[in-house]
Order: sequence, then C-alpha cells, then structure tokens
Amino acid sequence: MNDYPPVIIEAAINGITTRQRNPHVPLTPDDIAADALACIGAGASIIHHHIDLVGVDEETAADRYLEAWRPVLAARPDALLYPTVHVGPPRSYEHHIPLAASGMARIGIVDPGSVNLGGRGADGLPAGGIVYGNSFETIARAFALCEQLRLGPSMAIYEPGFLRTVMAYRSAGRLPAGGLVKLYFSGDDGYMGAPFGLPPTATGLAAYREILGDSGLPWAASLVGGDLGRSGLAELAVAQGGHLHVGIEFYGGDRSPTNVELVSEAAELCARLGRPVATPDQAAAILGLPRPRPGS
Repeated sequence: MNDYPPVIIEAAINGITTRQRNPHVPLTPDDIAADALACIGAGASIIHHHIDLVGVDEETAADRYLEAWRPVLAARPDALLYPTVHVGPPRSYEHHIPLAASGMARIGIVDPGSVNLGGRGADGLPAGGIVYGNSFETIARAFALCEQLRLGPSMAIYEPGFLRTVMAYRSAGRLPAGGLVKLYFSGDDGYMGAPFGLPPTATGLAAYREILGDSGLPWAASLVGGDLGRSGLAELAVAQGGHLHVGIEFYGGDRSPTNVELVSEAAELCARLGRPVATPDQAAAILGLPRPRPGS
C-alpha cells in the first residue's frame, strides 16, 4: 500500500443526531470547536458539521459556523472545516459566499442528486415524505459557487446517480478543483430508519469504483446507519486506496461513542494496514485545494 497517499479521515461530528441518541454529540459552537480540535489531534484531516440554527438566512448561518471555526483555526491554522447545505428556507448553497469571504473556508459542499430519506412504518416498510432534492439547476449553482469561490467541493454520494452526475461534470471539464467524492453506503436503518443506496459490501464498493473508473478522483467510504470503523468496508476502502468518513452524524452501531473514539479507531485501522493518516496540510495537498491556508 506504499503507492497510496496517506488516508484522509473526515469526521462528520453532529448532523441531525440528538443528545438523546448520543450524549456526546457537539451542538453549540463551543462544543463543536472543542470536539473538532480533539478529532484533529486524534488523526482527522477534515471536520464537517451542522449548526444549531434552522430557518435563518445565509449570513446568519455563516456567522454561526464561524463562531466555531475561529477558535479552531486560532489553535490549528491548518484545520479544514466545512458546512452542510443551508437548510433555509430556502435550502441553498449561498452561505458559501460569506464563508469564503471570511477567508476561513477552503472546502465547500455539493450534494449532486436527490434521494428519498425516511423511517419505517408500523408494517416495517419505508415511510415518510422526505425527498432530499437537488435539481440539476441547483447542482450547477453549487458547483459554480465552488469554482468561483475557489472551494474544493466535498461531494456526498447517496445513490449511484449522484456519482454519474459528478462524472458528467468531470467529462465536460467543469468539475471544480479540490474535490473529494464521499461514497455513502447504507445499513438497514440508513440515515433516519430506512435504507437507501448501495449496501456496505465489496460488490457495492466495486460498483462505485466502476463508475469512478480511472478518473483519479479522491474518494472516501462512509457507512450511514452502521459502524464503519468496525466493518469490513473500512478495511476494503483503505486497502484499495480510499479514504474514510466517520463520526457521530452517520454512526448507527450498538455503542454511544465519541467522535474522537471513532477517529482514533479509524487511525488505528490505517496503521494496521500500513497507510499513515493525513495531516490537514497533507489532505489539502492530496485534494489540491485551490485556496491557501488562512493567513498564508
């Protein structure tokens, strides 16, 4: 495995996870900053998080993200942090503009597709009316913002069609620099109780890798509704040159781990398999992030 680069470990530290589900989830800016720094210390290269405000405008949302980012970057100027999609209303990617203007953002988010998300009814069948939608026009705007603002797009792949869209942008020469493709595999409970996308198997990984082909795009494996670090999927990803996306946001195992525990377990797996973990600066170089480190 010496031909592969160091492993980028991305920690998705909160999401929709509540304290009732996991008492260790960080929610406030102070909690997020402390957890982010601890995760970076344990081996994470990139931190992804949500904020505790819903229904605010893009400027207010950006200010809330920056409340957490400032102390992190004061302690670790090399830190790489990025937001989720702005949940609005309306849902948008426009908060990238004030985040980029702050000088602290180097990564943006693009969810290049649409997917049904929900729970299960009393009969055990998938239920709920949540369609997480990103039209081709919305996707085009998200990629355009990353290009204009020089943000590396972190691309969440819930379903194979998401990745086909990414590859179409690449084939057209329109994929912004600095991207990371995150392959989301779903356990039986998915994100909210019902499964989606491909299962966390060698066959599922092979299907995604067939779509990626010889593109050379950096990719990471993520297990939604499961325990990636203790699954065979993590080992397959590291052995095949991929990276890892862990954290409380998507964790669905039978424990209540901290984010630091999940990052540490991922780092230990990488060490066992002979691939070192990437520092934030190494991750920035592997991805080719177009923005320099803040202050440099």
